[in-house]
Amino acid sequence: MSHTMAQHKTESTERSTAREPAQAVGRTALAASRRRLVMGNWKMHGGRAANAALLRGLMAGAGGAAGCELAVCVPFPYLAQAREALGNSSISWGAQDVSAHDHGAYTGEVSAAMLADFACRWTLVGHSERRAMHGETDQLVAAKAAAALAAGITPVVCVGESLAEREAACTNDVISRQLAPVLALGAASVMRMVLAYEPVWAIGTGRSASPEQAQSVHAHIRQALSALGAGPVRILYGGSVKAANAANLFVMPDIDGALVGGASLVAEEFLRIAAV
Repeated sequence: MSHTMAQHKTESTERSTAREPAQAVGRTALAASRRRLVMGNWKMHGGRAANAALLRGLMAGAGGAAGCELAVCVPFPYLAQAREALGNSSISWGAQDVSAHDHGAYTGEVSAAMLADFACRWTLVGHSERRAMHGETDQLVAAKAAAALAAGITPVVCVGESLAEREAACTNDVISRQLAPVLALGAASVMRMVLAYEPVWAIGTGRSASPEQAQSVHAHIRQALSALGAGPVRILYGGSVKAANAANLFVMPDIDGALVGGASLVAEEFLRIAAV
């Protein structure tokens, strides 16, 4: 064998070996059994006319994402509109927060029973903006999740680290701390939840965790779930998700969908994310 041919063979082998880890990462049969969920968080955006147009667009294109579960979490005043528009569609709806209290003198709060009156399937709890701007503690987030479950609503429990925490190499410690009161509710309760990992430094910044960074944290969460006996719980990724990066995120074995912020306000972009 000539030197040139030997060199080519060596380089080819090296390239093949370098690709092996990437090929090993992917959706296993077990992971594929967790149906992908793509959920829009409209945050404090919308109005009746704009919502109507957005909801029409979503319903018109939902057939292109038949293998994916679609949902939107809308501001409280528009839950009735979402219910009326989506009631006979494949798209489910929910709220962006819920009170830990059943009823009482809690001005401005909305109970899980009130959300159930609007047939909400979902509610977010513990979004980083709630934690940061409203001082929500890990214990309060767990209490909100429990309140949602008691009303038959699926809580989407959000966790994530700040840029300072990531740079201090304590991401997993932060995630474990945030999850601890939630996991303490027990496997039977946790199995009825969805979790969402949203690195705070990637929310609304245009920056997104790389698929490998996101997968590393999702794997850490999955390990904690499995240790509890709740391994099949879906874990979404959130943080500047868009059609351009969704495919590379969704191929990761522990990423079961996305919690989408700004891109969920544009029907075409949201549907492209769901259809990848």
